[in-house]
Amino acid sequence: MFRFSGRALELVWSTSRPLTLWLGLLTLVGGLLPAGVAWVGALIVDAVVAASRAVAAGAAVEMAPVFWLIAVEALLVMAMAGAQRGISLCQSLLRAQLGQRVNVMILEKALTLQLSHFEDSEFYDKLTRARREASSRPLSLVTRTFGLAQNAISLVSFGVLLAQFSPWAVAVLLLAGLPAFLAETKFSGDAFRLFRWRSPETRMQMYLETVLAREDHAKEVKLYGLGPLLLDRYRGIFHTLYREDRKLAIRRDGWGFGLGLIGTLTLYAAYAWIALAAVVGRITLGQMTMYLMLFRQGQSAVAAILSAISGMYEDNLYLSTLYEYLETAVPSAQGTALRGPDPDDGIRFENVSFTYPGSEAPALQDIDLHIRPGESLALVGQNGSGKTTLIKLLTRLYDPDQGRILLDGRDLREWDESTLRQRVGVIFQDFARYQMRVGENVGVGDVEHFEDRERWRAAADMGMATPFIEALPAGFDTQLGKWFRDGRELSGGQWQKIALARAFMRLRADILVLDEPTAAMDAEAEATIFEHFRGLTTNRIAILISHRFSTVRMADQIVVIQDGRIIERGSHDELMAREGHYAHLFALQAQGYR
Repeated sequence: MFRFSGRALELVWSTSRPLTLWLGLLTLVGGLLPAGVAWVGALIVDAVVAASRAVAAGAAVEMAPVFWLIAVEALLVMAMAGAQRGISLCQSLLRAQLGQRVNVMILEKALTLQLSHFEDSEFYDKLTRARREASSRPLSLVTRTFGLAQNAISLVSFGVLLAQFSPWAVAVLLLAGLPAFLAETKFSGDAFRLFRWRSPETRMQMYLETVLAREDHAKEVKLYGLGPLLLDRYRGIFHTLYREDRKLAIRRDGWGFGLGLIGTLTLYAAYAWIALAAVVGRITLGQMTMYLMLFRQGQSAVAAILSAISGMYEDNLYLSTLYEYLETAVPSAQGTALRGPDPDDGIRFENVSFTYPGSEAPALQDIDLHIRPGESLALVGQNGSGKTTLIKLLTRLYDPDQGRILLDGRDLREWDESTLRQRVGVIFQDFARYQMRVGENVGVGDVEHFEDRERWRAAADMGMATPFIEALPAGFDTQLGKWFRDGRELSGGQWQKIALARAFMRLRADILVLDEPTAAMDAEAEATIFEHFRGLTTNRIAILISHRFSTVRMADQIVVIQDGRIIERGSHDELMAREGHYAHLFALQAQGYR
């Protein structure tokens, strides 16, 4: 039940040792003070009763002891209030630090994951559960642990005083809250199972919120009138989830109320027992007052302890989702090579096949390919034929299921991943549009020179982005996107030039890949870009993916991929002479321009 409690305590301790120590000390003080208040209260009552009897008998009365006892109780009450305030302060400060710490842990783990994790719906459910609940649960668990300790200390001190009246009173006090505790624990487990069950629906709600409230979806939502449809779907998911929540809440509170009555009846039965003992003279009026206070506060302490245990059980259930995510198995990087034995060999694909996880049909089959330094390769094929998958394998976002890929005569799996990726500059068709400054959008291409303004300018020149950047209000310091104040939105072609400049930030990259990054440009602009690109890739390997054959024909080697297989290869003239699939596609496209 509590296998993560130790880890949560360790996490809180490592987050802030001073705050954790203060929280522990204040918890100890806060646990001892209530019994002290009850004991001094009893002394006050007995002192007042003795004084009133002395007055009735006409004897001299000394009120100083009474006033001193009242002063002591006032100090204890103030100290108790101060301790509670201190506990609240420590919890607030720890909550802020710990929430940040756990969120950073979640994000740090995300950086170690492979692309396959992010393309797995079950993993996304795991990530959603971790981010929604687990970031707040460690402090909740620790708070309940300290609360449990505080109430346990109070209960022990109450028990010592109550045992003087009767050991059975202590037993009754402890057993009275047990039924409600068992019910609460049972429903905590039910709530957690419900939480895990509905992760996909919760994630769909989050996605619908994104579609309805993000600027990059707003045009189509308005144009196609999708708003009401998506909002109805959003409401439908809510009502489905709400029905389950309502049923659980009714059962939980109904049973809680019924079983809680046992504790209430026990309390008043104890009242009658203590009152009878005072009437028959077995205890004094002050002792009666103390025992009644002890029993009431003791019952509250028992309820708090049982509630804390139940809550700790629930927190442990939710923390399991955090550690389930943080302990997601990630294969360790095995490669350490920084260079290959044959730098003039370039890239080789040898009998490479690959199938995406969870898919039955292979994305690539028996791919054999050789690209030497200084050569350009164009990949041609229908959407879904496997062109982008080939690039993912080249950049080791995935590893092939069969065969191997060599760079400079060395298997990619033997390369140090950081070194390998520094040698490759890739612009995918769905490149990221960062809501940051223009220069930072370029700088992300090489994080080591993220803030290097000279490199920004050089890369922008190579990406043909400088003319429109200089026309922006603040040049490279212009905020892009509409998420933040004074943000400017670019056209599709301008964004693509920014992405192209991003690829040229990597001066060490000798493999440049353009995966349809100029799809938003007209044919003339794309031809200009690729001609410019060819001039800048001398002695580098250039890989182009494009559906425009006017651009593809510039490549030294053209490979036609269909259903994951290479069906044709050669130069433009060679493929046209064969009158095969490439020539047919070229003729179809050329006909559209006549």
